[in-house]
Amino acid sequence: MATKIMMPKLSDTMEEGVILKWLRKEGEKVKQGETLVEIESDKADMELEAYDTGVLRKIVVPEGGKAPIGALIAIIGEPDEDISALLSETSAPPKQESKKEEKAVAPSTTAAPTPTPPPQQAQAATTPAPTDGKTKASPLAKRLAQEHNLNLAAIPGSGPQGRVIKRDIEGALSGKIPALALPQRAYVPGTAEEVPLSSIRKTIAKRMWESKNAAPHFYVTVEIDMEPAMAFREQLNAASETKISFTDIIIKAAASALMKHPQVNTTYLGDKMRQYHYAHIGVAVALDEGLVTPIVKNCEQKGIGTINAEFRDLVERARNRKLKPEEYTGATFTISNLGMFGVENFVAIINPPEGAILAIGAIVEKPVVKKGAIVIGHTMNVTLSSDHRIIDGAVAARFLQDFKKILENPASLAL
Repeated sequence: MATKIMMPKLSDTMEEGVILKWLRKEGEKVKQGETLVEIESDKADMELEAYDTGVLRKIVVPEGGKAPIGALIAIIGEPDEDISALLSETSAPPKQESKKEEKAVAPSTTAAPTPTPPPQQAQAATTPAPTDGKTKASPLAKRLAQEHNLNLAAIPGSGPQGRVIKRDIEGALSGKIPALALPQRAYVPGTAEEVPLSSIRKTIAKRMWESKNAAPHFYVTVEIDMEPAMAFREQLNAASETKISFTDIIIKAAASALMKHPQVNTTYLGDKMRQYHYAHIGVAVALDEGLVTPIVKNCEQKGIGTINAEFRDLVERARNRKLKPEEYTGATFTISNLGMFGVENFVAIINPPEGAILAIGAIVEKPVVKKGAIVIGHTMNVTLSSDHRIIDGAVAARFLQDFKKILENPASLAL
């Protein structure tokens, strides 16, 4: 019996996917569990596995095609099976962008094999090509090329329609594919350029507009004495080879405060709200094409060292677009930290359906009053943005009061 392959939902914000590459051609045999297609969502590039064995009878959405969640993208069946009835259910042709492929199957974290480029492709890479900003490349390939100062236009793409993808960049870095260093780009004064929005940026634009218009935000700010937390961090790092960051400590402190204030650890559900008795904390991570929020789960049960290890791994895979859907969905609370950029104070927009988000500023050296005397201290401003439909001002204030108390007495975090 033929099986319909549908576009899967790879994130809670995903509305459509783009087919990056079909790993099987029409008429080829497919085994259950083997990687069938690579799909680009708004959060990550995913490899999907076939959930049935048979022959790939029809590719409905070609490489480069877009399809909404639940749309038919392929059919697996027996070699002589009549699939005309299934094909008649297919809606209008999918939108085309850059050639990609996809399928409705289960996510896989196994990396696709890196093919060796044909000799003529390697030869072509030795000839410089102009960098007019129009070279087709995946977001990850663009980021890797920028990080390693590679000229995208000089790298032959093995993706759909010559699109440069990750394996092409890896080939250039390994020396299998020659690549030229990118010349310093010069901007002409008085000119402008149009830059297409990435899938991530489109999702951010839609979600933040919806959040700001639907949820009545209000903001509460407190200043925290960070000298105890700084001393605590030094002690932790002196006792271990692992280098604990302030973000790790802040995540744990937030989880501890959330356990005391479940009214803040809440999502809005229309006619009701859900209060969580566990802390799945999302932390905003900046990518070239936008933001992604990997989640450290059950932070209330974990030590700072465990949080550090998990968060480092999540950030690395987020930057390589290798997060699994369950690793960036389901947060109960979010932290946005711009302190490392020197930002002292800011407000963040709530990530729906969460009820609150905590904005973390920089640790600043400044004169402070302690025991009636002016001394040099280190302080940090944090601002809680809350959804006034489910969180009141006094609730937000009490949460920040306890969060501040924890960071100013951080020894409790080691208990």
